[in-house]
Amino acid sequence: MSKKKRILYTIPNFDTAGSGKVVYDLVKGLDKSKFEVEVACSSNRGAFFKEIEKLDVPIHIIQTTVSYRPYRSLFSRIKPIIRFLKTNDYDIVHSWHWSSDWTEVVATRLAGIKWVYTKKAMSWGNKHWKIRSFLAHFIITINDEMQSYFSYKNNQQLIPLGIDTDYYSPDLFPEKGGEDKVFHIITVANLVPVKGLEVLIKAINTLKDETIQLTVLGDYESEYGAYLQSLCKTFGIDKQVIFIGKKPDVRPYLAAADLYVIPTLDKGRKEGMPMALIEAMSMGIPVLGSNISGIKFVLKDFKKLLFEAENESVLAQSIYDIKKLKNSDRTLTGKKLRMFVVNNFNNKIFIEKHQKLYCNLIEKKTT
Repeated sequence: MSKKKRILYTIPNFDTAGSGKVVYDLVKGLDKSKFEVEVACSSNRGAFFKEIEKLDVPIHIIQTTVSYRPYRSLFSRIKPIIRFLKTNDYDIVHSWHWSSDWTEVVATRLAGIKWVYTKKAMSWGNKHWKIRSFLAHFIITINDEMQSYFSYKNNQQLIPLGIDTDYYSPDLFPEKGGEDKVFHIITVANLVPVKGLEVLIKAINTLKDETIQLTVLGDYESEYGAYLQSLCKTFGIDKQVIFIGKKPDVRPYLAAADLYVIPTLDKGRKEGMPMALIEAMSMGIPVLGSNISGIKFVLKDFKKLLFEAENESVLAQSIYDIKKLKNSDRTLTGKKLRMFVVNNFNNKIFIEKHQKLYCNLIEKKTT
């Protein structure tokens, strides 16, 4: 009987559910007859950590990265990481760290183990990213633009993120009633300035339509959240825009909405592959997204649903155009979006591609 392949997923924490959900799906979905899976993270913080615990796989609370400097003591500081990796005899370490850290890959290589990382964001501005990428045995990208970052590297593959389309399904929720005259818009985001929520708020103000209601899911207890709420009061639309904080399950809110909007700005880290957008599409509702990397990759077959980033006038017109559609036409748009997710961003495809990649890497000689 062949030995099972041992995979370690490393991630800073499960405070934010984005990457955590993806790691969760991989841990849960990998074929247990072929793979043994473990997780390493720096803390047990975050409500989602409890969901990972329910999978009943080994979870190591350990730092797998260290500070670069001082360089002269780097080896002594990564020795505990090397020892941990060797002791557990992993075949592959797959990093879901968001940063440009390269100390983990150095430790992993010195332990004689193959190291893979998934590039999640569009940042690529310092030498540390280049060091990290040069040392990696393999790089997984999640949108087509990212591949240009690594034109020199053959060991890379585009594997878009996947979701459980049976879980994110409109069939699990009752049909919306026909009596509600309110047009419900929803957005789900980590409320930081690059997400551009002010563009959406300004677009709603431009429309001067009291039947439009926006629900914002995300932690608004921050300086940016306070700014957004203040903006709504200034425009006199604070009754139309409701901030309800983070929710562990966004599906009921998506199911009740008529439109999902992601107005991320064309600056900063932008979007790698926005999972909240894909979740909304899988729930079968119309969506609008700013025409930037990541979002336009997800909506590549639906270019009419893209709008110029930071242009609230164009967004207002797009919202108006969707609002004036018949319910049947909006439903048809939602069905097409869901089918696109099922065919392209299904979790089963995502897991199968990772399993094949792991097997191919383990069979290859380490370089």
